[in-house]
Amino acid sequence: MSFEIQELHDIIRVIVLINLSKGENISKTVLKSQIERVCTGYVCVETSDLDETLEEMKAEGLILYDGNSVKLTEQGVRLGKEWQSLLMKKDPIIEVVAGLVDGSITGLVVVISAFIANLTFRAAAFATFLTLTAVAITNFSSFLLGGITEDLADMMTLQNLINYSLSDIKDGVERDKSLMLVKRLFTVLHRQISRANITAAIICGTTTFLAGIVPILAYLLLPAPYDLVISLSIVAVVVGIFLVRYRSRKTKVHWGITLFETVAIVAIATIVSLILGATGA
Repeated sequence: MSFEIQELHDIIRVIVLINLSKGENISKTVLKSQIERVCTGYVCVETSDLDETLEEMKAEGLILYDGNSVKLTEQGVRLGKEWQSLLMKKDPIIEVVAGLVDGSITGLVVVISAFIANLTFRAAAFATFLTLTAVAITNFSSFLLGGITEDLADMMTLQNLINYSLSDIKDGVERDKSLMLVKRLFTVLHRQISRANITAAIICGTTTFLAGIVPILAYLLLPAPYDLVISLSIVAVVVGIFLVRYRSRKTKVHWGITLFETVAIVAIATIVSLILGATGA
């Protein structure tokens, strides 16, 4: 089984995997119309091309195909999700990690600073709103602008590599058809990635705010000494369980290593922030 994109059937295979990655069962006619929509009105995929690709995918164990209806197998669904993650950036990894880390650090710094300085409720609430909102907005804008720029640059690089690979096709008609299909596919992907980056920015900003506001509210609303204990416990749970588990599952790294890295980074960032704040004060 090879997934090098070197001919028309490889491109059709990728489109089929992406379109059916949710595991639904659709007819070959509907699938062909979906592929043709990628071509923006140009019929660049013939029925024979689709039939041959589907038979190859059936032989590889990627689809269940009876000549009319098409459905991905478990292996096909897994590969489809991998292609979606690669081409369409649909797996929110960086934005969730960044939101949890930045929000937890901000919440930790605000709680410890308010405790040390013995701030009143009003002063602590004002500091919370100002600090946490600034961090959340910064994360939102960073992911929106930086993410779109980086992802589109990656898409252009990937498209150029695929185009270079397809240029070796000896059949001129098939080569032109393949290149046109890739061009149309990446045009659609560019639009989807731009929308996905808006979603990623919202996820990051929201995650940052929620990860910071929950422990801060616990500190502000609960009586002493439960306020400090529970707020720090919330941060510990978010960092030590949710963040570590999420990173470990996504990176396939042992949770112990991930726990050490995460705690060390959060601790260093918090201590530096407190030192800088005390120096500025």
